[in-house]
Amino acid sequence: MKKWIMVSIFVLLVSLSGYFWLSDNDQEAQDPTTTPVEESTEDPASSEEDNSTQEEEQEETTDLSEDIREAFSSVLENARNIFVQNDLHITAMGDSLTQGVGDNTDNGGYVGILEDSLNQNSDTTAETVQIDNFGKRGNRTEQLLERMEKEEIQESIRQADIVLITIGANDVMKIIKDNVASLDYQQFVEAQNEYEQNLREIFIKTKELNPDAEIHLLGVYNPFDKYFNHIPELNQIVSDWNRISKEVLSEFNNTEFIPIRDIFETAEEDILWEDNFHPNEVGYKRMAERVLEYIREDIEQQ
Repeated sequence: MKKWIMVSIFVLLVSLSGYFWLSDNDQEAQDPTTTPVEESTEDPASSEEDNSTQEEEQEETTDLSEDIREAFSSVLENARNIFVQNDLHITAMGDSLTQGVGDNTDNGGYVGILEDSLNQNSDTTAETVQIDNFGKRGNRTEQLLERMEKEEIQESIRQADIVLITIGANDVMKIIKDNVASLDYQQFVEAQNEYEQNLREIFIKTKELNPDAEIHLLGVYNPFDKYFNHIPELNQIVSDWNRISKEVLSEFNNTEFIPIRDIFETAEEDILWEDNFHPNEVGYKRMAERVLEYIREDIEQQ
């Protein structure tokens, strides 16, 4: 139980400052009057240190730019030989992983990368692939169900050839947040029925709107695996959620589960954003590659 309390406090802090954090904090403006201008009595050694610091910062900026370029170029390369059906429509909906939180390029995370990649082979000025992004940070299954009542989302689903969904991580986070002082594995077990039913309703509603759409549900992953891999309950919760997702999907035709957990567990590079929860550009690139692998047969010209 002590381990669980430590984990829950840590996760709560992350959830409050990261996953449920809706906007960046405003930076405080500096008052120029509080910083007196001193005459040039600079120590040469200090100047050299400043120059060295500037050079290091420039190198870090260069490295970041290279990471961003690499995140896109690799996906584009993997999609280069795919000849996509004309007028392909994809609806992406769910939580912050669909919205693209953590993507510093503001391109919509894996959804934006996927759209750019699939449109690169178009021989017309118009886009071959249109992806509508209805991701919203913090969404749980019941909130996505509520949002699916909006005409904009319903109309997009009606026109969709493929529906991509990320959902479930916030359901887990809510249990942690609500029980931070007395967290126990049994609380997750008790919440599984509600998660299962909500997920089933999402698929039922999607199929009612578009019986022919291919539905692909991305799994959830454990962002704390590197820090708490000695606590098996965390990995068990992720396994439970993914198992339930697969079981519910099996009740419907034209559906498929896309695993992403292994992407984050086996990564040898840093693929998480600064909040250590959401993917960064490279992480989203890995997700886009995985999604492309699973939907390729559905989108290629026959």
